[in-house]
Amino acid sequence: MEGVAATAGVSSADKQNEATSSYTYWVRGATQDAAPLPVPKKLTSEDLNNQANNTQTHLGSAWNRAGTWEEKNLNKWANDRIKELLISVGSLEYSGGKAEVSEVTRCSGDAFLVTVRNKKRVGYTYELTIKVKGEWLVGAEKKVIKGNIDIAEFSFGELDDLQIEVSLSEDKDLGQQDKQRLKQDMKQFLQPLREKLLQFEKELKEL
Repeated sequence: MEGVAATAGVSSADKQNEATSSYTYWVRGATQDAAPLPVPKKLTSEDLNNQANNTQTHLGSAWNRAGTWEEKNLNKWANDRIKELLISVGSLEYSGGKAEVSEVTRCSGDAFLVTVRNKKRVGYTYELTIKVKGEWLVGAEKKVIKGNIDIAEFSFGELDDLQIEVSLSEDKDLGQQDKQRLKQDMKQFLQPLREKLLQFEKELKEL
């Protein structure tokens, strides 16, 4: 019985040692069971192309790679461009004379570009006052007439409904009939002004 007991005891210890030795652990300086170092991988031409494509399709700033939300103020560009386009309207001729846009005296509003989920959206809201100067035949003589065209607040996509209000700067020597005729003539600026603002809207979308 003692021999049997001794043999059983040795067998149990051996099993315990085998179970213990089946675990792998890291020891500083050990090399046999240490995890292998990562092997450097050379980038293929396909990898480089994928990186380039990811860069090209990203919109907005570099810090906003996810493209969640980013807004950019475009007021300086928009103000300068609106004034430049409206001044370029040129002269309009009427049966009794001609007139032209001489100055944009008020260009008040905001323009912006928003990047949301890597998609670009633009918008603006503006109010304008435009000075008009020209010559009209009043009675038997030509007179230099000055007026203002006011455009109330308008926004992106609303140019089809654009409205203008005309006022004369100097009308002391004009009769009521002449005033109405001159104002009606100045209202013909509506269409060329609308066309210039449509051009501005198109350029804004292409930024």
